[in-house]
Amino acid sequence: MYDFAIIGAGIAGTSLAFELAQIGNVVLIEAEAQPGYHSTGRSAALYTPNYGNTVVRAISAFSGPFFRDPPVGFTEYPLLTQRGLLTIAVQGQEEGLDALVSSAADQTPVHEVSPSEALKLVPLLRPDVVSAAAFEPGVKDIDVDALQRGNLRRFKALKGRLLCGARVRELARGSGRWHIVVAGECLEAAVVINAAGAWADQIGELAGTKSIGMVPKRRCAIVVDAPAGVEISALPAVDMAGSEAYFKPEAGRIMASIGDETPTEPQDAQPEELDIALAADWLQRHTTIDLRRIKHSWAGLRSFVSDGAPVVGFDAAVDDFFWLAGQGGFGIMMAPALAQASSSLIRDNRLPDDLERRGVSQNVISPARFSVAQSGSAIESPSD
Repeated sequence: MYDFAIIGAGIAGTSLAFELAQIGNVVLIEAEAQPGYHSTGRSAALYTPNYGNTVVRAISAFSGPFFRDPPVGFTEYPLLTQRGLLTIAVQGQEEGLDALVSSAADQTPVHEVSPSEALKLVPLLRPDVVSAAAFEPGVKDIDVDALQRGNLRRFKALKGRLLCGARVRELARGSGRWHIVVAGECLEAAVVINAAGAWADQIGELAGTKSIGMVPKRRCAIVVDAPAGVEISALPAVDMAGSEAYFKPEAGRIMASIGDETPTEPQDAQPEELDIALAADWLQRHTTIDLRRIKHSWAGLRSFVSDGAPVVGFDAAVDDFFWLAGQGGFGIMMAPALAQASSSLIRDNRLPDDLERRGVSQNVISPARFSVAQSGSAIESPSD
């Protein structure tokens, strides 16, 4: 009998497992052979506090203190390292830069820079593609591996149990507790937390909940060699105003994506040839990289609900079933904040005061908002 059963050992599940193991007996259930196999292990891993709608930005900012100063003994490596982000606009997309600069938080400013300054920051760019630019120095690389290992190490030290290769077959409630059937074992728990990523709606269906309208979207990335003789380790990441396309240094090479978002079924996402070709073509048109060979390519799933805010809270109709899902492309940088928020909601039925002061209320992230929307009532929505 466990106090808490968390389904899904991606970054959301492991972050919450670490929090809840401090107050109860926790089992962390992962369908794959290892934690973080899907989206967690396939992330661009940037901390970009000015990225996303207002709810996402507030939650990401709340994660900042954890990233900058994790608990003693959590990791031997910094979770954040300097990267910076250069956003460029081709002719006709300059308004996107104006919006980025004006909406940036005071603590994480974005500065306009001239096209010539942009080319000095990133000499790989073709001069003719830079009509205007802005630079955000506060963007950092996130060490996802250190974050995931730190969560799991502290979780296990607190006597938490991790089950891998344990796909949930049945999920039923009876006698005031949950009965969870996984391969070869039946578990019992007082509370079930659904942190199953792209599979969250399927886990919800097993539990008898209504769908939250989860839509997994595939994104492809490629990795190519940097030009010979060019030092890229200190280059900022680069993205495009008016699109989701970007490239960044990655372990001595260049990683690039056009930011595709192709709706798909939950699956072990694989890159398609057309997506690879489009990413390669975009990179060649915007940089001076002589792309002769793609070293590696992969795809991952980013899961969204209709309003783009995460889904965090107890189900409106099914007792002791908690949702931690719908993080979209922001799951890594929101993970510490959402873990603290979830733990507070589970313990005390309230969000942390500091998060509420940032403008995040329960009704904005609660799964109950979908039931309200289906009834035709007005609900508060995050703005873009």
